[in-house]
Amino acid sequence: MRVPVTRKQLKFLPDSSRVVARYFMNGESATKDMLALVFAMSESDVHIALEQTLREFAYRHRNITHLFNKHYNNALSLIEQMDVNIDDISGERKLLIGSYLTMEYSLESTAFFNPSIIPDVDQTYLEEGEKRVIISFRATGEGHISSIVFRRAILDKNNDLHLMSIGKSMDVAEISQKKSYHKGRFVKKMREMNIPEKYFNIIVDDLPDHFEYITLKKSVNNILKDSEISDAKKLALEEITWLVDSYYDIEFEHDSDISERVIYPISESESNGIEDARFVRFVDDDGCIKFYATYTAYNGHTILPKLLSTSDFCTFRIMPLHGKGALGKNLALFPRKIKGQYAMLSRLDGVNNYIMFSDRNTLWNNPILLQEPKYPWEFSKIGNCGSPLWTEKGWLIITHGVGPMRRYCIGASLFDLDDPTKEIGRLEEPLLMPIENEREGYVPNVVYSCGSIIHNNNLILPYAVSDYSTTYAVVEMDALFEGLKN
Repeated sequence: MRVPVTRKQLKFLPDSSRVVARYFMNGESATKDMLALVFAMSESDVHIALEQTLREFAYRHRNITHLFNKHYNNALSLIEQMDVNIDDISGERKLLIGSYLTMEYSLESTAFFNPSIIPDVDQTYLEEGEKRVIISFRATGEGHISSIVFRRAILDKNNDLHLMSIGKSMDVAEISQKKSYHKGRFVKKMREMNIPEKYFNIIVDDLPDHFEYITLKKSVNNILKDSEISDAKKLALEEITWLVDSYYDIEFEHDSDISERVIYPISESESNGIEDARFVRFVDDDGCIKFYATYTAYNGHTILPKLLSTSDFCTFRIMPLHGKGALGKNLALFPRKIKGQYAMLSRLDGVNNYIMFSDRNTLWNNPILLQEPKYPWEFSKIGNCGSPLWTEKGWLIITHGVGPMRRYCIGASLFDLDDPTKEIGRLEEPLLMPIENEREGYVPNVVYSCGSIIHNNNLILPYAVSDYSTTYAVVEMDALFEGLKN
């Protein structure tokens, strides 16, 4: 007998009006031709063209002139190659050049899916039975490039979600690159990524135990300038570059709403998307609270599991995950330590669920097989649908299974609190499967989640509908435990 599930009617749909202004350069030659035309303009014509541009786009973006100046500075190396006195370039001409190096990108136009939900940092000024929550989504736009976006809502005592107002201008974060790196850890990660040692040794042999970002970047770039470099060596050095670029911090303006903040692909390791962030509210042994998310960075040919951390959803630190267990997709961090160690779920072989324990939340080795496909609806593979949930009866892990016709269903399992390698119960039938009106989308026949919470003794389960849109369901915990026990 299946556990009863209440599907709610609230839907989150793709929205093509949600745009961000990003840097765009159409190759060096074409950009130089464009710059020459702008430099040939009179100051009067520059003023008119800039005013027209600001009139059409300023209201669509937060401080767009700041972006124009930033994108102008990105092209300074090209401008220096031209017969132009940089000191004579007016402020308006710089802004106009920046506008030609900017394009709008619709973040949510294709899909709005794979949600996770966590309690908000602030739980004040709420009525009894209410909880303020933050929901993250994988937003996908042109070229199937994915980003992380957020919505804030209040769950009432009846488990109905009341969305807060959505901001109109997307906020582009300021980026700061990590300055120093540990040589030993960096070398281990390159080995895990199967970068040939004969290529990275020529870079790292002369580096100190702790090296600066700019030192490695310059060394790699100098070698890449060699026109005789082999394709294999070039690929290896490019992967070294995007590994070092994958450590960074981002910060949003404090006066931006969380719905306006987008974590957009920044480093080369993420150039083809940031996928499936699994957020979790983590409580350390000393009571300190931090929010983490595991996600997959993809650059078109290589994936890199990464960890994001924040305490306020305004400043974020991004780091790659290391170790033999930090492979593939589907990593999900437990919300607290177990016997003094961090714990993580993974699916490193693409088929089975694993669990790992570590003294560091970025280093994962010695994976332990946790679950294998057991029932027909999950024979192809089993994975997690977000971080485990603590309950008095055990760790509740929401899972997904892939069965005939690549249909994705959602299940649930229960594990021992003190030793989560021990399975207590597992649903024989899916908790959720795609019903008729959920089967059509970017990827048909899929229901999928990246994280749920427990509220008023109910499981609140947001889930994606066929990789296109998002809704949510409610499950009574008593009924779920009964199903797991049976």
